[in-house]
Amino acid sequence: MEPASSNGQRLEVTVAGDEGSPRLDRVLAARLPELSRSRLKALILAGHITVRNAPIRDPAYHVAGGDTITIDVPEAVPAEPAGEDIALAIVYEDDDIIVIDKPRGLVVHPAAGHETGTLVNALIAHCGASLSGIGGVRRPGIVHRLDKDTTGLMVAAKNDRAHQSLTAQFADHGRTGEMRRGYMAFVWGVPSRQRGTVDAPIDRHPHAREKMAVRQGGREAVTHWEVQETFNGRDGRPVAALLACQLETGRTHQIRVHLAHIGHPLMGDGVYGPHFKTKASHLGPRSQAALGDLDRQALHAYLLVLKHPQTGEIMEWISDLPADLTLLRDCLRAAL
Repeated sequence: MEPASSNGQRLEVTVAGDEGSPRLDRVLAARLPELSRSRLKALILAGHITVRNAPIRDPAYHVAGGDTITIDVPEAVPAEPAGEDIALAIVYEDDDIIVIDKPRGLVVHPAAGHETGTLVNALIAHCGASLSGIGGVRRPGIVHRLDKDTTGLMVAAKNDRAHQSLTAQFADHGRTGEMRRGYMAFVWGVPSRQRGTVDAPIDRHPHAREKMAVRQGGREAVTHWEVQETFNGRDGRPVAALLACQLETGRTHQIRVHLAHIGHPLMGDGVYGPHFKTKASHLGPRSQAALGDLDRQALHAYLLVLKHPQTGEIMEWISDLPADLTLLRDCLRAAL
């Protein structure tokens, strides 16, 4: 086995027959000391590790004696992503924080498959010398994320003090403080109640590793929702609703998973609501066209409330629906 290098290469590890059935991450950590545990975990989650020619994205996966593990190590990229001149919709900025209205299609962090063109690249270029650094590195402090195709408000820290404050606020999720995050979600069907709470733990899907799922033993996840508006189909019957959601926790895909769990997946969500595609036939032709053109989950982070890290002032920002969701709403309202 060749040692890992910065040029990108394929490595192989064979599990000995007397090793039992150890965890994948532990085998790799023991056999590849030149790669850090965090680097190995990232390679696993990014799908760069295969066992018996099948990608494994679970660090806790148990391998068997005789298994050959293949590790595709991508070519190394600079430790610090380069700044890129990417247009940003800046809602607020001072010496401590920056709030942006994220468009659809913008990935937050550089990762496998998205090494450039991310929000981090854009913030590094925009903020420049005003970034005093997080952990001694001149980079923005990202304390929460939005999925690539989810639009709306995000905040980033520009120095260590702000980063620590925002991290604590987002970890608390408004349980003892003022921090709030609100989302507008267009869902299939109309809930039987005006408001409710989904309190259901979330973990990786047991079979589709790129998805999350409600699972016993998963991490605590709580989503509050309230119906804002209901929409009828062309037959005059209720077919969809607009919900306002607030998070009490911040799990990956939380709103998408929770709303699908209660039978009201997001419109346009091909990952968590594929079985609801036929519902589109109940919409009018213009609503169908608006949904087809949307080509993403109908979710927008419209509200952000937090305490300023330096002044202690409670600050609130509201973002209007973007054009694609506004069109969808207007067509649904008119049952067109």
